Amino acid sequence: MFGMTDWRAVTVGFLVGVVAALFGLLLPGVGQAAAGLLAGFVAGYLADDGILGGVWHGLLAGALGAILLALLLVPLAALLASPFGPVASALGGAGTFVAVSALGLLFALDSAVAGAVGGLLA
Repeated sequence: MFGMTDWRAVTVGFLVGVVAALFGLLLPGVGQAAAGLLAGFVAGYLADDGILGGVWHGLLAGALGAILLALLLVPLAALLASPFGPVASALGGAGTFVAVSALGLLFALDSAVAGAVGGLLA
């Protein structure tokens, strides 16, 4: 039955995803997608809350990864654009935020699917 959020499962899934993403840098694109799948699967499996619970916990684990990525990349983009003035800096930060948010949604969706598999197998 779909119950309350198991934050331990989400946190462990998120951390597994971060470690897998670091190793995934060796295979750009493929490694990052695999990290999202692994994070969602671990979160869904540890939550042991069925398919819907696995979807929810996998989605949260993937979304946390996307938020972390946005928090790191948006200030970096603003910093790199700052020599060109405050307008370019703001546009660089906003554009990076939109791109990272869209990519984060994609990663969160594949994490949710993997979380459903993990919840099913738990």
